[in-house]
Amino acid sequence: MFGDVQLKSPRFYVPKERQANCPATISPLTQLLPDHIAPERLYLETRWASLVPYAAAADLLADVLPIGSGVNATTVRQHVLRAAERMEDDLAEQRTSFTDGRDPREWEDLLIPDGRMVIGLDGGYIRDWRERKKNFELIVGRSMPEEGDARYIGFVHGYDRKPHRRIIDHLHRQGFQVDQDLTFITDGGEVRVLAERISPCSEHVLDWFHITMRITILRQFAQGLVHHDKEAGTAALDELRRIKWFLWHGNTYRAREAIDNLLLDLEALDSRYPNLRKFKIAMREFQVYIVSNEASLINYGERYRSGERISSAFVEATVNAVISKRFAKKQQMQWSRRGAHLLLQTRTRTLDGSLRAAFEHWYPGMMNDNDRGRRQAAA
Repeated sequence: MFGDVQLKSPRFYVPKERQANCPATISPLTQLLPDHIAPERLYLETRWASLVPYAAAADLLADVLPIGSGVNATTVRQHVLRAAERMEDDLAEQRTSFTDGRDPREWEDLLIPDGRMVIGLDGGYIRDWRERKKNFELIVGRSMPEEGDARYIGFVHGYDRKPHRRIIDHLHRQGFQVDQDLTFITDGGEVRVLAERISPCSEHVLDWFHITMRITILRQFAQGLVHHDKEAGTAALDELRRIKWFLWHGNTYRAREAIDNLLLDLEALDSRYPNLRKFKIAMREFQVYIVSNEASLINYGERYRSGERISSAFVEATVNAVISKRFAKKQQMQWSRRGAHLLLQTRTRTLDGSLRAAFEHWYPGMMNDNDRGRRQAAA
């Protein structure tokens, strides 16, 4: 970590009669030290580059370590992405559920679960390096057990072909059991598919925060309608209030009925309100949103009074912490899907404090006596 060490690396020719099963030449030193970089320095590069831009991480390394040459943004980026690829290789085999390949009779031998675990998922967008005028979506989440530390997860939507495996591996590292209650909170849409079939004890809850946001937009249209047609606008506001009350108490049938009635009234309304057409479109979209996510609607009031989570507001902060501060604060920042996906793996582990554990797993020598003593004292 404190500079380069020059080592002789001889290359030996392999006899021709033995070249059928091995290359023509071999380098024992390369086989012994395949990384060409000390694990401690690789850890620092990965950690710092996950928090600040690659160029800033390279400058910081040059400032605090006696390595004046050979440190630049390109080298740091290559090392960080290589570490992220190793994390990808450590993922378990392809699985879509915790029950894959397991006998339900084994559940009887499991310990009593610690309690419900909540995981919220949401998306954010960053600029595409290949198609400069377009963005692509990153999915980030935060899993929060009743006891223990929260953990972050992230991947590029569409680039990661096996997101179920990633979520299962993430929960497994956090100590999740197959018979433990698991609640996914999302805003619906394609993210909802990720929550399906993960665990037999899992449920999907439509985020109350996003429901209220949509109703707030509809109320703004209705308040504008009041200035042109007071009777129709007041009736729309009252109906939206009833819809929100039905949804809060889990009365899905009455909520859908009220939405249909309000939409019919808007379709039959003849008014000079300039935003009436937008009001109708937003109301139709809200109708489709509720119908599509009907199975994920719960009695929010009852769950809120029980002290359980009903909103993914904590994920909104996660999106800002994981994506915005590193990927999108500067408008000129553009990313390839591979580069963004791999950096997400190191950044999420850096933010939740689990990056060191990954390096200690790869390089047991990094786990010195001081680290053991500190962890034992914390435990």
